[in-house]
Amino acid sequence: MVDAFLDMMVAERGAAANTRLGYGRDLDTAAAFLVPRGVELPQAQTSDLQAFLARYADPAGVPVTAGTQARRLSALRQFFRFLVSEGVRIDDPTAPLDSPRQPRALPKTLSEAEVVQLITAAQGRPTPEGVRMIALMEVLYSTGLRVSELVGLPMSALRPDGTLLVYGKGGRERVVPLTEPAREALNAYLQVRSHFQIPGQEARQSRYLFPSRKSETGYLTRQRFAQVLKELAVEAGVDPGRVSPHVLRHAFATHLLEHGADLRSVQQMLGHADISTTQIYTHVQTERLTRLVETHHPLAGGGPKAGDG
Repeated sequence: MVDAFLDMMVAERGAAANTRLGYGRDLDTAAAFLVPRGVELPQAQTSDLQAFLARYADPAGVPVTAGTQARRLSALRQFFRFLVSEGVRIDDPTAPLDSPRQPRALPKTLSEAEVVQLITAAQGRPTPEGVRMIALMEVLYSTGLRVSELVGLPMSALRPDGTLLVYGKGGRERVVPLTEPAREALNAYLQVRSHFQIPGQEARQSRYLFPSRKSETGYLTRQRFAQVLKELAVEAGVDPGRVSPHVLRHAFATHLLEHGADLRSVQQMLGHADISTTQIYTHVQTERLTRLVETHHPLAGGGPKAGDG
């Protein structure tokens, strides 16, 4: 039943491969927890699921965060709703369960100067890998793509009008514009792109914008991109612990809003289904402005007091 549910998520709801894997792991963890109780997951009752969710450590003893608990509950809810829709059960044991409360963490981001440092460091690598890295950085910072969207871009995503056609979560399609530096970086990269293809397998790999000779998928993996990005951060003098592809996505959105972009446009470019997801970036701005006032306002704690001097 778990396999049937996961297949349905992909076929009918357009769930990404990573989503399928994540849900599969959560449901496998729940099923393993229920074994000593003599209960199989499809027959679990509310009390069984409450006991599972009350565990604050995973089987390896690693503490489980509220975010992980919320994700597990989401996987269970959707699984049991699937069972009800298929007529396997007549009740949903997750209905009485409450989602764990969790503070919404503000996304990590980088300053504009730090992004320039990263791009400048990439420009100092006169190799095919360096040219590719510049293209990856410029496209990511130009569009705010999810890393899985970026590395898996097909060649057909490039449009003659200087935009990218992207298929995001849930199979939703969107068009995002490329900046002039991103277009120039891509044009330079296309001249060396064949370096990353396996001789004799060009046909298989030619559909990907960023092919890879070392990847089973045929294109650059997100893990490898993240690894090279951290190496680049060290060269650029930026804390590698603060740098990741997703942080560059956050920087894209934050910097756009700081320069006056409207929230709806940013939502569209990020591929968010709900604008409430995009609104988190307005909180980033608010926090930055609050720090600015607290540091520099004459009547704030860190600034000079009225009458000083």
